[in-house]
Formats: sequence, structure tokens, C-alpha cells
Amino acid sequence: MDIRNFYSGDEFEAYNYLGAHLCGSGTVFRTYAPNATGVSLIGDFSGWEELPMKPVEDGRFYEISVPGAGEGMRYKYRVFDRKGGFTDHCDPYGYGMEVRPGTCSVIRDVKGYSFSDGEWLENRSDCRDKPMNIYEVHLGSWKRRSDEDENGWYSYSEIADMLIDYVCEFGYNYIELMPLSEHPCDESWGYQSIGFFAPTSRYGSPKELMELVDKCHRRGIGVIMDFIPVHFAVDHYGLTEYDGTKLYEYPDDERGYNEWGSRNFDHTRGEVRSFIKSAADQWLSVYHFDGLRMDAIRNMIYINGDERRGENGPAIELLRSMNCGLKARHPSAVISAEDSSAYPKVAAPVFDGGLGFDYKWDLGWMHDTLEYFQSAPMYRSRDYHKLTFSMLYFYNEKFILPLSHDEAVHGKATVAQKMNGQYDAKFPQARALYMYMIVHPGKKLNFMGSEFAQLREWDEKREQDWDMLKYPLHDSFREYIKKLNRIYLEYNALHYDYDPTNFEWADCNSVERCVYAIRRKSADGDILAVFNFSDWYQAGCSVTVGGEYNAELLIDSDEQRYSGTTPVGSTKFSCGNGRLAMDIPPFSGRMFLLTKIKKEQ
Repeated sequence: MDIRNFYSGDEFEAYNYLGAHLCGSGTVFRTYAPNATGVSLIGDFSGWEELPMKPVEDGRFYEISVPGAGEGMRYKYRVFDRKGGFTDHCDPYGYGMEVRPGTCSVIRDVKGYSFSDGEWLENRSDCRDKPMNIYEVHLGSWKRRSDEDENGWYSYSEIADMLIDYVCEFGYNYIELMPLSEHPCDESWGYQSIGFFAPTSRYGSPKELMELVDKCHRRGIGVIMDFIPVHFAVDHYGLTEYDGTKLYEYPDDERGYNEWGSRNFDHTRGEVRSFIKSAADQWLSVYHFDGLRMDAIRNMIYINGDERRGENGPAIELLRSMNCGLKARHPSAVISAEDSSAYPKVAAPVFDGGLGFDYKWDLGWMHDTLEYFQSAPMYRSRDYHKLTFSMLYFYNEKFILPLSHDEAVHGKATVAQKMNGQYDAKFPQARALYMYMIVHPGKKLNFMGSEFAQLREWDEKREQDWDMLKYPLHDSFREYIKKLNRIYLEYNALHYDYDPTNFEWADCNSVERCVYAIRRKSADGDILAVFNFSDWYQAGCSVTVGGEYNAELLIDSDEQRYSGTTPVGSTKFSCGNGRLAMDIPPFSGRMFLLTKIKKEQ
């Protein structure tokens, strides 16, 4: 580690120096505590008796080598403050922790796993002109050994094949894992982190997580992880007042706490910036993750996320320098921002005045779309342009379209449950919604359970309601999503999201009829999707296609195989004289492949 870089905030590999590192027949421990009067090591290897650590480097770092300290042993740092007291802290740079409610760090070997994903990493891309269909997962509640046992999780190794087989079957090519950095409280879902370098021990060891990522790569699946550069959990054994002073957090409580009750990182400090950059790099370098989704970026752009309080200059500069550094080190990794602000150029290169993210979540699209489908059909003419508004700003950023965990909790209802009307009426609308999402420009993200129209809100303590698949409406919905996903992966016209010549509103003026048509263009053929979001049968719908085309029906959301009303194979339409014409049932969508008819010379 370069000490100057560490203090200037430019260090990306502090984890190779700080923390606990197996060495020969023992372990070397190092920690940074510049304002402590002394630090001792305690752990299993010493019978929890104090082992005084020696000041090294400039006297702000403490080090000790302990023969016999090995894999799996627990430890803490006893940090003495200037008031004569001490606090026992877990290791800020520790590679492992014990399962909650235990609070000790655990010695872990992160160099012993041999990856076999070289070909994947060599050919990996950021998917700018390729499909990116993300399945968002909370690993502890996708499937569980037991809902009755609070620790009834599968390990990283045990769940790997089940999850990968499922994702491959459904046509997702990326998994996004909600935060795996160690956290004390299950209910925080990992967003209130303690161990920024430690994969949560709920699901096993670092090597088991490496095995999960490696297996995904061998099956052609990319893996993204949620990362939190904004704040940390307040628990006293963590980063809070680590050396007896506010080392990682702001000195004043007004800026030091946020709306979630956690501590904000003080991004003005170089050592804090190096901590965050190193944590981000570790997940990409050591664990071979294919990208990071950074949480709550609005709270870094503005002071505590409040635009009225002004921009948070040091945090913005951290984002720019971190994203530049990560992309230089991992050019094909995907760095995305969950940002609810209208701050310009979030997903633009730093050299162009941007923040350097590859993608930004389109939360505006998500809110407008779900509000539209929640409204009663009688109001959809009034709200017609909620679905067209997104394309007025779409090319300002590189967007991902998210239907995420945030839309399935806290009384919001799941996506399928949000659809207007009673039980039976929700499914045709949900099918039409997901077709609209697939054909709308932007990469895709869907939260677990939504693919079979789960109606119960997500609970981190329970696995998904797999027994719902015994009901025809849910089982057929699952088959419909599989088919949509495969269409998305297969057809090039749906991949060139950020080329304005790729997208066209074929119809965005049928306000009273609540009919829409979207066309995506490519040299291999165009995709045209026609929607009726009203509750009445639309006879004589006609869409201009221009020129002479063959039209092949790819999917009809109203077919009986998907629990609709149209017999399989009986969808009627005609294509000629430059127009595609059809009658279309209520709450339905149809997707076509248009190929130009070649005139004989």
C-alpha cells in the first residue's frame, strides 16, 4: 500500500496491507487508529488476553504478528482512547465476521480459491449494445432450508446450482445480489453494513462466495453486488468512533446522521475515501464480481440527499475519482447508480463532466409506469402520457429500468398486486406491463418472485411463495416471463438502447383508446409491440409500418397458454400497404418481428 495515496484518498488496495493476513504459520494484523493512545489484539489464539500491537509506519498504524493464529479464529482490536477508556472493535478491513449476534472478526483466507473464469473475464463487457436482463436476489430469502429457523439459510455453495439453473431457465443473464457486506441486522437487508470487506457469514465463507461467482461465470451469468458508499451502521463495535474520535464519520451530528439513522461517511477525509475505494475494488478484484450497484447516490450528490442544502462537493469528487479508478482497473465491469435526483450526467464519463457511472436506475420510469397501471382504466386516457414521458428524457442518461425490491415492501404491494382491479384482472395487466418493459429502451431489472406474479410483499425472513406455482394463473405467468426474456436476449433490435435511431413511437397519440405502439429497429429486423391498456376490446387497430414488411407474431400476452382468452395460434392480424392491422383484446400486448420484403429485380 502506498501511504501517500492512502492519505490523499487515492488508494484502491488498502485491503492488501490492513486487516488480518495469513502468513506462514501465523497471521499478521494491522489496523489504522491515528488518534488512539494504544491498540491491543484479543482473540481465540490468546485466550482473549491482550497482545499489545506496535505502532508502525508514521505511528498511526498498529501491527502484530501472531504465530498460531489461523483460519477461522475470532479476534478484535482493543482500541484505547485519550480519555483512558477503550472499546473492542471488529476489524474495519477484516475479511470475515462471525454470524450475528456475534460481533468478532474472523481470520479468513481469501487467496486460496482458484477461479476458472478466465475466458469469461476476458470476453466480459459492460453490455452497452448487448442485452442485460438482471434478476435481483436477496440471497437469504430466495430459497431457505426453513422459514421457522431464523438461521435457516442455504450457504453460498448450496444455493449456487439451484439459483444458476433457475436464472438460466428464465432467460436472465445477470444476477444482482443485495448487499453481502457483513451487517448486524437482518432487517437492514445489508444496507446498514459493519464489515465492508467481509462477505456476510450468514451464508458461509469467502471461498464459498467465490465458488458461487465462479459457477455463475461458467454458465454465462454475470454477477453484480449492491455496494454502499454513503453510510455505515452505528453499532459501537464497528466503525463508529473507531479510535476514540470520529474517524470515519463527520465530526458534527447534523451531517453525521442520515434519514436511516446511520452514520454518514466523512468523504472529506483521504483515509475514508481510500477505505471506500478499496472496499469497492476488493469485490471486483478478489471476488470477481462483474459490477457494483451503488446505493443512495442522491445522498452523496447532495448533503443528506437534500437539494436545498446544496451539493456535497467532496462526495461528488469521490464518486468521480472512484469510478475512474475502478473502470481503469476493471474496464468491463458495470458500475451503476441508484439515484433519485435529476443531477445531470450521472451516467456520463468524467472527462465529459459526468460522475463516471455506466448506468443509472430510471426511477422516474418506474414510478410513472406503476402509477399508470395502478390507476383505474377510466383514468388511463387522462394519464396516457405518463407512459410516453420517459422517452423525453431517456437519452440524457444510460438507464436501467428497475422493478426492484423497493417496490415489493413497506406496504407498497408487489408489482402484480399493484395492478388495478381484483385478482383475475391483475394478471393480464401485469403481462402487458412486462412486455412494455421489455420493448422500452433500457437494460432490465426484475426482483425475485415477480417472475411468477408473487402477491405477498417480500419478507427477508421467508422464502418466496413457490407453492403459488400450483395455481394456473401463476404458473402460466412464469411461462410468459420466460418467453419474453428469451425474446429479449435473442433479438438485436432490443439491445441498442442508447441509439436514438433504434427507437420510434409507432403510435403515441391514441389517447382515448389507450393504445400504444413501440418500434425498435435493427438491420436484422424490427421489433414492433402494440398495446391496448384499456378495459375494452379495440377493433380495427392499425399501425403504420411504412414500406412492405412481413410480420411474424413473436408473442401475444392474451393467448390461452398464458391464461388469456385467445386460443393458441389464432391471433389474427394483417400486414400490407404499409400498415399492420388487428383487433386487440383489453389489457394486452402483441410483439411482432418485422422484416422488409425484398423486391425482385
